[in-house]
Amino acid sequence: MTLFDLLRQEFVQNAFLSGTIIALVSGIVGYFIILRGQAFATETLSHVGFAGAAGAALIGVNSLVGMFFLTVITATGMGALGKRLKGRDVEVGMVLSFMLGLGVLFLSLYTQNASHAVNLLFGSILSVTREDVVLTIGSSAFVLITLIVLYRPLLFASLDPIVAEARGVSVQFLSILFLLILALTVSQAVEVVGTLLVFALLIVPAASAVHLTSRPFSALILAVAISLFSTWGGLVLSLIGHQPASFYIVAITSFFYVFSRVFRRFYYPRRYREPLHPSREI
Repeated sequence: MTLFDLLRQEFVQNAFLSGTIIALVSGIVGYFIILRGQAFATETLSHVGFAGAAGAALIGVNSLVGMFFLTVITATGMGALGKRLKGRDVEVGMVLSFMLGLGVLFLSLYTQNASHAVNLLFGSILSVTREDVVLTIGSSAFVLITLIVLYRPLLFASLDPIVAEARGVSVQFLSILFLLILALTVSQAVEVVGTLLVFALLIVPAASAVHLTSRPFSALILAVAISLFSTWGGLVLSLIGHQPASFYIVAITSFFYVFSRVFRRFYYPRRYREPLHPSREI
């Protein structure tokens, strides 16, 4: 069977459709994650999403719904606590470990089937159903519309929250809302690369884009382009090489990141040691 024959199959079309939507949203949301320094929040929500998906499978509900439910609740709590979470790495790490263990327990009670656990941990985009695609389109539409409406104040609050708050921007409200957006995005990205590799799709393309350009809009477009190319390339290579798509996606995003670091070092030699953001390095 040729590649073109495979592209006519419904499961392949579902994979490309959901992968395209998720890559688009991940590229945009990932840029704001980098600006806001919330990579750890992404990791936290991915672990919570694993427990939610496993719990949903246990009670016979769509795994994506379970991820949405638990990650949204967690994101709301994280946003409400705000700065009080800083300096509590031990407590947060303990919660993450508990959530991961809870997910394993749910899967053990579900079927004793290791393949479901592997799919949640490392992704299984080729098993995405039409129902999953519909849920992905609905949640992605909400995320994109919200980001379009809040683009300017969110960018302002991400770059300089102190000045933004002094100008009347509701930084706390935006923080909670962005974490809710992040929760929905993480839940979708888990479908593609799984809980353990979600960092690669949400963080790495945006981090690569920021190394290549300092202009916000250009960085957004570049992050989306890298995310899309990595997802499409990973899917095509998985169909040809018969290896997990998540492996190829992570490999391609990693290549872009290494390239961006080398490019920045030699193209902007004087700026190489300067932070890419006023308060943090990537």
